[in-house]
Amino acid sequence: MTAVLRARIERLIDRLAQGGRDDAQRDALIAELAEQQSNEVEPYRRFLANEARRPAGMLPALPTDVFRFTRVAAHAGSADLRIFRSSGTTAAERGTHAFADLSLYDRAAAAAARYALFADQPRHELVVLAPDEREAPDSSLSYMLARFVEWFGTPASSYVWRNGALQIEELVRALTRAEQNGTPVALLGTSFAFVHANDALGARHFALPAGSRIMQTGGFKGRSRSVEPEEMLAQLSARYGLPPQWIVQEYGMTELSSQLYETTLRQAALGLPPSPRRLWVPGWVRAQPVDPQTLLPVAAGSVGVLRIDDLANVGSVCSIQTSDLARSVGDGIVVLGRAQGALPRGCSITADEWLSG
Repeated sequence: MTAVLRARIERLIDRLAQGGRDDAQRDALIAELAEQQSNEVEPYRRFLANEARRPAGMLPALPTDVFRFTRVAAHAGSADLRIFRSSGTTAAERGTHAFADLSLYDRAAAAAARYALFADQPRHELVVLAPDEREAPDSSLSYMLARFVEWFGTPASSYVWRNGALQIEELVRALTRAEQNGTPVALLGTSFAFVHANDALGARHFALPAGSRIMQTGGFKGRSRSVEPEEMLAQLSARYGLPPQWIVQEYGMTELSSQLYETTLRQAALGLPPSPRRLWVPGWVRAQPVDPQTLLPVAAGSVGVLRIDDLANVGSVCSIQTSDLARSVGDGIVVLGRAQGALPRGCSITADEWLSG
């Protein structure tokens, strides 16, 4: 990828960091980046040579499963700065995403989180229900949360997960201190970390100060059980004393460099009119439910398999075909779960495995 193209992507992210849209410029950059990657990334070149379907105006997206079977990168392995791996119990189940440079990942992650999670004030006390990046160096989630502690956390921020286990007493101390001091906190973690915290806390409930918030990620199907999203939202609201709009889901993948967040937290924090719960798609990302046979976008409101084009994915492939079902809702999307027969995956499954022993 040329330095000129990278600089144009950086400028677009900076320009749209406050929620702006320029879909024409975004789509032009996606087309240009994908074309370059089709020549520079050998697995993508081979995939395109064997994929006869050609959606109008865009190259076919690379399925996430390809990341499980081969290295997908434009640079040599000797240049790797960080390798992120998806969840899985064996090496064969784990996709890998290699980075020679994380600056664009950081740029996109900071812009999206500032817009969707921390729009009302720049610093919060963060309580992290996930491993520190030193404990999980191949986890993209742990890497991202470590950056959040640097960018958005106060000195009182803490991790309540160590050595593969939730430290429940530390969680209780952090939340009790917040109640007593009236200091809002932000709880950040995987959905099943919150499920296991809910089990361990028993009858203990909290009334967190106004302005507190929860970000959960990773889905609701673990190895030990499944929890419906509505049930999860109700549990968290009751357990921590937060209105539901202050509890949001993050959607991210090892194979991507950008994240999508539900919209309700930003609306509540800034006093904006509420709208249906959906995932906000940053202006440098294109998220489209597509027909699995034709790979063409489905009609608005119809269910398709989610394709994501992420301009921050400059070092691998920007056009990713997921196995998640989704539909468009207004200017966002709602993810409906995995397509039938798709491999279970996600950081929440990893958390469930660890915490279930």
